[in-house]
Formats: sequence, C-alpha cells, structure tokens
Amino acid sequence: MSRRDVTTEQRIPILQIGKCLLVTIQVDLEDHTALALQDDLTARIEEVGAHGVLIEISALQIVDSFIGRTIAGISGIARVLGAATVVVGMQPAVAITLVELGLSLEGVRTALNVERGMAILSEAAAAESGDAV
Repeated sequence: MSRRDVTTEQRIPILQIGKCLLVTIQVDLEDHTALALQDDLTARIEEVGAHGVLIEISALQIVDSFIGRTIAGISGIARVLGAATVVVGMQPAVAITLVELGLSLEGVRTALNVERGMAILSEAAAAESGDAV
C-alpha cells in the first residue's frame, strides 16, 4: 500500500489554530498512516505558513522504532520549513519504550499537555520574531 492509497478514514486530522497546526493522534499508528501523516503535515505547513506544530499523542499506547523515527522525521521536516514542533501527552510507557529503543527524538521538544505545548510554540514564535513574551 502506498502513501497515496491511505483512505480518508485512515488519515489523521490536522487542525489549524492561528499559525500553528494541531495533530491529535487518537489511534495507534500503522506505518502507512504515519507516512501519510508526514506527507499531509508537510503539505499543510507549506500551505498555511505554519510557525508551529503540536502533536498530541496521549492516546498512543505503543510506539515502535519506525513510529518514533517518523515523529522525529516530522519534526526535522517542520524545522526545515520554519516550524517548531512540540509533542505532548506522551504516556510513561511510551517514553520508556523510546528510551529502551535508543530513540532520543533529537530535535523534538516535548511537554506534558497541550496548554504547555502551545506556550512553548508561542515562546518560540516570539523569539523568532524578536518580540518579548
């Protein structure tokens, strides 16, 4: 199955809040769905000129090495396109698994919840524009 074969029902919704994009992952990700999310999110960042991406993963119970690398890849792509990325809501078991797999998610900022994640994105946007927070 190619990335383009993922049906609309299997796609993860991407919501826009100002200049930020919010992705709430409500299901355990399969590899093809994660790749489709990467493609969709990259296109949306470019389309709307997003300054920040917040990925909420509290519903994820399992993260394997592929999904971990995909999240890190999404963050890297977003950074190249000028958007900061924050992952929020990581379950302790998921964090433990990522550490055991040796995945540090380099370049991926994390926060406990959406409110703190949005604050990080707001601070990053203000720092980039030179405004005081």
